[in-house]
Amino acid sequence: MVFIAHLTQGQDIHFSQFDHNPIFQNPGNVGLFDGDYRFHANYRDQWRSVTVPFQTLSISAEAKNVYKNLSVGLFLMNDVVGDGKFRTIEVVPSVAYAIKLTADSAHVIRPAIQMGLNYRQFDADAFQFDNQWNGVFFDPTLPTNEVFQTERKSNFTLGLGASYEYIKSPRKRLVAGVGLFNINRPNQGFFGETINRERRLNAFARAHYEIGFDWDIIPSLQMNFQGTYGEVIIGSQARYILVDRLGDYKAFYLGAYLRGGDAGYLMAGMDYQNWWGGISYDLNFSKLYVASRARGGLELSVRYIIKSVKKRDIFYRVCPDYI
Repeated sequence: MVFIAHLTQGQDIHFSQFDHNPIFQNPGNVGLFDGDYRFHANYRDQWRSVTVPFQTLSISAEAKNVYKNLSVGLFLMNDVVGDGKFRTIEVVPSVAYAIKLTADSAHVIRPAIQMGLNYRQFDADAFQFDNQWNGVFFDPTLPTNEVFQTERKSNFTLGLGASYEYIKSPRKRLVAGVGLFNINRPNQGFFGETINRERRLNAFARAHYEIGFDWDIIPSLQMNFQGTYGEVIIGSQARYILVDRLGDYKAFYLGAYLRGGDAGYLMAGMDYQNWWGGISYDLNFSKLYVASRARGGLELSVRYIIKSVKKRDIFYRVCPDYI
């Protein structure tokens, strides 16, 4: 693991709070929660200290056991980068099926599939070209003499994944999974040249372990490999349970993570009933350190889980008239 971390060369669109962006991480995470419906929102603002910030917004929704052990989810992402506002929009539905390996549901495997649409565009009018230099200053009114065949590109993407869950008790559990994305390697070329999107392999593992009456430790690992690029993140959160009784639940989280060869980051969060809110900040120490001055990216996450209240069957007794 140490050697792999030192060989990391770059990163694709990613989130630091990967444990709180489950469908993006792996479609096998669909339905892997306690409740009936789950909603996530994540926002990331990166490299604001260096250039035009890279901004990524994602929203996901899941419905658990819509038909027997079948769960469905939908992931939407909007990513905008650079001077030309290069935008990537993805709409990706997923389906997962829970296979219980034991009668008590302590061991569960969730194979899953996701199929979606990837849309990309840029704004050529936002660029500056040498033809617009009049010899004294840059004149945006001058023609660029550049002809673009298209500024938009759409393609279809396919992914597969699976997760494994072991539950010993509510506060002792293990989750791990593997996923393969862009299996069909869609063409991303804008100008006639075929540029296939590289397949991305994701593997992750996360454990919950009770270390005290009110304290839990939650170590996690994630690896992404795509073409010549790689990413390895390892770290842990500590959870302190403030209240957990009579339907009232509050807990505080604090964590630290290392993204090999690129950055380290701190995060904090809180559970409040069925809500979660989290914040993290990346500290950059890659070769971009001189320009970034160690400032990487801010990330926010929000989650809400709905647990349906099951109606109780009420039985009435008819009293005889003579009573």
